[in-house]
Amino acid sequence: MTTLADRPNTALLVIDVQNGVVGEAYDRDNVVANIAALVDKARAAGVEVVWVQHSSDELPRDSERWEYVPELERSDSEPVVHKAYGDSFEETTLESLLAERGIGRLVVAGAQTDECIRCTLHGAITRGYDATLVGDAHTTEDFSAYGAPPPDKVIAHTNLYWQYHTAPGRTAGTVSTADVDFAAAGSRA
Repeated sequence: MTTLADRPNTALLVIDVQNGVVGEAYDRDNVVANIAALVDKARAAGVEVVWVQHSSDELPRDSERWEYVPELERSDSEPVVHKAYGDSFEETTLESLLAERGIGRLVVAGAQTDECIRCTLHGAITRGYDATLVGDAHTTEDFSAYGAPPPDKVIAHTNLYWQYHTAPGRTAGTVSTADVDFAAAGSRA
């Protein structure tokens, strides 16, 4: 249902699962395992896997903190999008990469829930993409010391509101890793 013309394909977007991002994240090991399962499912179905990698003062490029976690291995044929903002589309090559591959549907996983995941979901929908969040494949650190809810509540709230998000001509929604079926024709995921 994407509003983007001639974009029938789906991509798995793996956002910022970097050592310095998920090292202290809530339920880290389970979330990383779910993301690894999603990557395997996407590859098996011939669905593009796009890796997004954040750089900042806290995540200097080419540092150990900047690297993806060792449990996730990118294939040489899978593109990497480098970003410096929460929204993976802002000042990156993501839009042109998706356009040249005919991708109009995104399945989103990664970190941090309360910044880069939310920003990218909203960025995708406003740009015309269908955007599905994998509810058990995103995480965040505990920012409750700064006034945020505990991470499990941040994740649950994001899953809840994205499940019911709507936009004209586009679909949103939240699914579990087990329910993602890249091979199903016409599947939301």
